[in-house]
Amino acid sequence: MNKQCIHAPQAPAALGPYSHATRAGNFVFCSGQAGLIPETGNLAEGLKAQTEQTLKNIGSVLTASGCSPADVVKTTIFLKDMRDFAIVNEIYGQFFGKDFPARSTVQVAALPKDALVEIEAVAYSG
Repeated sequence: MNKQCIHAPQAPAALGPYSHATRAGNFVFCSGQAGLIPETGNLAEGLKAQTEQTLKNIGSVLTASGCSPADVVKTTIFLKDMRDFAIVNEIYGQFFGKDFPARSTVQVAALPKDALVEIEAVAYSG
């Protein structure tokens, strides 16, 4: 099996030594994305805007990987506060539309840059 690291020019710059995504066979593993605005590196303001930007960033990584949201088979959502679940859930549902991927959602103590939400995804492009 070969491994290909993927850089997504439309996504925010990585905050550390990692790739936006890695292709391994037919699977694409997307690194966690937060609500960072690619042009500035700043977080969008508020939970709704951060969630929308997070999913937009995931979309950019998927596109750079040759995938789309329809190819996503699993996501993990990291929330700073589980009380934000309903708002994130609504925006997430609009992004994926139907045939939702499998998902886990967990509350964490903190996220990079004090983000309110981070989402990672695994896609299959077979």
